[in-house]
Amino acid sequence: MSEEFMDAGRFAALASAFGGQLRRWPEHEQVQARAFARTEEGKAILDRASGLDAFLDSYVASAPTSALHARILNDATPAMARRRRTRLWWSGFGLAGVGFAGALAGAVMATVLAPLPRQEHAIFDADTTAFGDVAPARTATEEDL
Repeated sequence: MSEEFMDAGRFAALASAFGGQLRRWPEHEQVQARAFARTEEGKAILDRASGLDAFLDSYVASAPTSALHARILNDATPAMARRRRTRLWWSGFGLAGVGFAGALAGAVMATVLAPLPRQEHAIFDADTTAFGDVAPARTATEEDL
């Protein structure tokens, strides 16, 4: 801050954010904070913040018990197996979808790129496809007449 002296509101906000030790405060705030900390109001604010710091520093997290560790592993194992199975099914669906798309693209390309029929085959009957005649050539029999 460009001011030479810090007000009580700003000092209290910094003390609640950074604690009662001025070395933890931002460097650009420390000069003005040290000047305000010499006042009675500044000492009272720092004492309250230091008390909170001491209370928070006294907390010790206990180590997890072996029973908790075993319960976490037992609960996590079915979920991990379910997730693996789900991932396997989705990859199978993906492969089936890619196969279907490839077959469809091949069928479309075969239909689009098939050669046009020659003039002598301009009349199609039931046995004629884009790839040519499906049925073998027949000779006229009495049944056809």
